[in-house]
Amino acid sequence: MIDWTTADIPSLKGRTAVITGATGGLGYETALALARAGAEVVLTGRNSVKGRNALQGIRGQFRDAKISYETLDVANLASVADFAGRFTAAHASLDLLINNAGVMALPTRQETADGLEMQFGTNYLGHYALTARLLPRLRRGNQPRVVNLSSLAHRGGAIDFDDLEGTRSYGRWKAYSQSKLAMLMFALELQRRSDAGGWGLMSNAAHPGYARTDLIANGPGAKGLLWQLSKPLQPFVSQSAAEGALPTLFAATSPEAKPAGYYGPNGFYELKGRPVPAKIMPQARDAAVAARLWDVSAALTGVSFQPFAAAA
Repeated sequence: MIDWTTADIPSLKGRTAVITGATGGLGYETALALARAGAEVVLTGRNSVKGRNALQGIRGQFRDAKISYETLDVANLASVADFAGRFTAAHASLDLLINNAGVMALPTRQETADGLEMQFGTNYLGHYALTARLLPRLRRGNQPRVVNLSSLAHRGGAIDFDDLEGTRSYGRWKAYSQSKLAMLMFALELQRRSDAGGWGLMSNAAHPGYARTDLIANGPGAKGLLWQLSKPLQPFVSQSAAEGALPTLFAATSPEAKPAGYYGPNGFYELKGRPVPAKIMPQARDAAVAARLWDVSAALTGVSFQPFAAAA
């Protein structure tokens, strides 16, 4: 496993993948690798211009790639429902769902189109709703997998049910860490629910370590003194977006990946390197909190897994 690269991805011909936030960074590199392996890849994002550019970039390397772009804003639950409806009408099954899209450490509290705190709504709740709505197609997939993008930041996270959306006290890193902890807990809880309900899913999670993407380059403090001083260290503690996508690709495609697994880089503090099992903090394994979070998520999004589970 320690030497795993994209060359180890098995043939994905005949398999269909959906990737959120796929017009740049980790999502784009994930789409590129899956297309190279023969999958039919649906790239999604909020910006159609970026979407067209992403398609051109992939086709420039793989002319016969089976790829398409669909508009999907996971920070808008109506957009999630619209996309799921379009996908369901056009595809009989789904084999890989990669919940990748995200925002990081917004300096001030913002809200989604539905009035939800932006980081919690974008990074987690939108993906919760999307996964539920696509469940019938996933259940018809060939050994279907769902991969959630978490982060090293989950280690400092806690699910604050008393102030879940930061209305009383908002901290950008607190909100980000909570959202990424929620994504990891969602992956583990989804596997528990799949096992109990016979949904047939493999649900796991991954994190990219410190990957040099626009999420960081355009993020908080990117033009500050600390950022400028730390730039010379980046080659030693960070890796490219293509390298950062390896844990996601391992989780999505490797025969060695496990249900309820979590994968990240093998280097110092899991900042860079080849994919290996990553450290899961104890709070992420709290099944009681995960079950409560699942129910709260259904209430906040108005989307329950149960009707979609029955529909399959």
